[in-house]
Amino acid sequence: MRIEHLEYIAAVTRFGSLRRASEQLHISQPALSEAISKLERDLAVSLLDRHRSGARLSSAGRELLQPIVDVLEAVERLRVAAGDQLATRRLLRIGTVNAGTATLVLPAVRVFQARHTGAAVEIRNLQQDEIQLGLADGVLDLGLVNLLDGDDVPPELESTTLVSGRPVAVLPAAHPLARAAQVTVDDLRREPFVAMRSGYIMYRFAHRLFGASLPTEWHSTDGAEMGKMMVAEGIGLTVLPDYSVVGDPMERAGIITARPIADEPAVIAIRMVALHRRQARVPEVVRDLITQLQSQARHPRAAERPQSQSRSRCVRLPEGSQAVRGEIGEGGIAVDGHE
Repeated sequence: MRIEHLEYIAAVTRFGSLRRASEQLHISQPALSEAISKLERDLAVSLLDRHRSGARLSSAGRELLQPIVDVLEAVERLRVAAGDQLATRRLLRIGTVNAGTATLVLPAVRVFQARHTGAAVEIRNLQQDEIQLGLADGVLDLGLVNLLDGDDVPPELESTTLVSGRPVAVLPAAHPLARAAQVTVDDLRREPFVAMRSGYIMYRFAHRLFGASLPTEWHSTDGAEMGKMMVAEGIGLTVLPDYSVVGDPMERAGIITARPIADEPAVIAIRMVALHRRQARVPEVVRDLITQLQSQARHPRAAERPQSQSRSRCVRLPEGSQAVRGEIGEGGIAVDGHE
């Protein structure tokens, strides 16, 4: 049983119908109906009388309404207390997929720390499903994931779009294909390919791109950052969101580059979104970091750096794939995860 499901049945009572409740909650009516059905199965009772003309609270639902309201009020008091605690201890737990981390998350955290002296930030590199589960369970405060056209987020989470782009081919800057304005799917099939492992959004896209005819030499890895390093080492080419490549330190240093895919089977957009739990009172530190992420998305890191630094050809690559921990200012940034 989820607290959100109790909130949904309360919303149906407050707004009078599934349709109006779904509009107010900003979720689809089928998703709302399925969530309430799940709650009914958990409670072993029918909460709604469903008719062709609509749905209304059942007699059993009316009997349970006050206990449901009591639970929601208690949960709200708990959330307020938790929000105050979060503001006091200034710890923000972020789950992020690799793509876009270097050029978006870290500069935003740097500005965030300047605004919140002593703030501690924990960043975890995770897969999308792990991030959504961590947010729903309260293990994470904020999540950054990539979505393809048609992807939805769970109804208990709210999303803010930060960056939109297109998938591109990523290759070493000295590769012969880099001389072309764009590459074809057959070009990619003939080259060793670095794919993301199952569970990453670009794994789904690569299989959509190649169909049944995959590249004969197929490598795989966890996350975009290691994928880009494998490209830089000449192990193979890969496909990533354009915003994960443009402005990357290796791209700015002229080590890797990106090219459009000429015969992409469909015009597919990809976007990075910030996710947080749907709740009445979003902690101030979460709201502020989302604001910094939006600002950084409008003004990429490459534009912030001095011109002399942007020309630098020296890039330090991580050794292995171990977690890295460090501190900035009076607070701390903890980076925990695998590449």
